Formats: sequence, C-alpha cells, structure tokens
Amino acid sequence: MKNNKVDDQMEGVLFNIQRYSLHDGPGIRTIPFLKGCPLSCKWCSNPESQRPQPELIFKKNDCIRCGKCVDICPQRALSVTNPYFIDRSACIQCGKCCEVCPTQALEMKGKRMTVADVMRELQKEENLYRRSGGGITLSGGEPLAQPEFARELLKACKAKGWHTAIETTGFTQPEVIDEVFPYVDLALADIKAINPTVHLSNTGVDNRRILENLIRMSFITKVIVRIPVVQGVNDNIEEIRSIGEFARLMSNVDTIHLLPYHSYGENKYQLLGRIYPLGDVQKISEEKMTLLKNEIESLGFQCHIGG
Repeated sequence: MKNNKVDDQMEGVLFNIQRYSLHDGPGIRTIPFLKGCPLSCKWCSNPESQRPQPELIFKKNDCIRCGKCVDICPQRALSVTNPYFIDRSACIQCGKCCEVCPTQALEMKGKRMTVADVMRELQKEENLYRRSGGGITLSGGEPLAQPEFARELLKACKAKGWHTAIETTGFTQPEVIDEVFPYVDLALADIKAINPTVHLSNTGVDNRRILENLIRMSFITKVIVRIPVVQGVNDNIEEIRSIGEFARLMSNVDTIHLLPYHSYGENKYQLLGRIYPLGDVQKISEEKMTLLKNEIESLGFQCHIGG
C-alpha cells in the first residue's frame, strides 16, 4: 500500500529548473534537473549533472581578472597563471569565490533544496499545467540516483493533481522502481544499446540491471522508449532492431523516439575543466535516421525522430 504522506523537508541537489518546456511529456512542463548519475555516457550533454555534489564552473570569457576570487580562496586553488584557472584537485567546492565574483564568471552548479522549496517554484506555473494538460518531468542526471527525494517530490506533485513524468536510464535497485513509479504517469526511458559490451564501453556500466528494471517499470506505468543515436555506437540497423525487439517485451510501450546525436553540450565540458569525449563524432544524416525510423515502425511501434 502506498504511503501518500509527503515528507516536504526531504532534501535533494538540483542544478536547474527549466520552465515552459514543450517536450519531455504532454503539454507545457517544468523540468527539475537532479544532480548525480551512475552512468558516464560519452555523449552526455549535461556533464554538470554527473557528479552528485555541487561543483564549480568557470566562464572564461566573463572573467575580468580582478583577482577577488584568488584572494578569498581558502585552498589557493585559483590562479591567473594557471591556463585552466582552477586547480580542480585542490578546490573543495566551497563557493566562496562565486560570492565575490562581480561578473558571475564563477558559478556553483548544484543547490540543496527541500521538496517544499521545489514545490514553491513549480506552483508558479500551475495554471499552465492545467490549461495545457502539462505537468512536471524529473530529469538529470539520473533522478533515481536520489530515490527518496524523487519519490517525495513526485508524490507532492501527484497530490496537486499534476501529470508526472520522469526521464530515466533505469539504473537503480529494483525496490526503487517499486517505490517511485506508482507516482509516475509517464516514463521516458533511455535505451542506449542491447549489446552489453557496447553499452559498458560507452556508458561505464553494464546494462543487465537497466533492462530488467525497464521491464519492471513498464508493468507499473506508461513508457516511451528513447534511443540516443550515436555514430559508431548504435547507428546501425542491427542494434536499433535489437532495442525495438526488446521494447516489444515491455508492457505499456507503443512509441519509440530516436534522438540524433548532437554536440550542444560540448562547451559545458570546458566550463568544468574537462575534455569532451566525442570531439570527432559526426551527426547522423537525415537519410540514415529515416532508415532507422522505418526499422522501428516495421516492429509495430509509432516512431518519432527527436522528442
């Protein structure tokens, strides 16, 4: 039996709340982005979401070299002579430098918030949800990396009568699926690859637990399967068909979205002082995407490119 009482003081770490989204579920939606992800996909467009704790970003073009941050840093992790400016091995993510930066060239990505804090933000668009048939979509990162917070936030949204959705890899413990998904109206579930070697080499984790959990969640709520299509990873008929055939084993799946690879998040790696892993990977041609779409449709699914 579900416990519908909401713990509105449960805390989580978020790095963004995106408003007025027309994707990621029906109607107009607000998307809380939760920090932390057990996967390290080479094509990740939100690298600031991967680590669970708040972390410092540096916008080089906004820096005026005033030196205020250098003077206040307790770890002496900042230096104008450092080509990367920040010594990431010394930085403790205290955020003191951000407080004195006059141009916001230094910024902490990630903030601790309670369920009550987030709900106050979400309620600002409540009328839009009702008028458009929209609602809330949890994203990340991997929202299930903060399972208790995700559950309580979804529970609070359901208590308001809002449509709820979650973007997930499905990488979690099976009991988390049982605890969270009774409060989910729609799961937007990523499947990167069926071949376990391909999955492990490109995401850092084995996919057995993911596939088992996707079956599990599909018996609880409606699921749209999403396939990020990446050159050299899964941009071939065999892998796409394997994913489609697996989706046929799930319940409550009638639609698959093919998401062509893009490099929109590349600049974020620079902000975090990291190297973009897929710098030489090309976008997928429209002709190839159409072929892959036809393959999915041949298995009896509705298929959309993008989503």
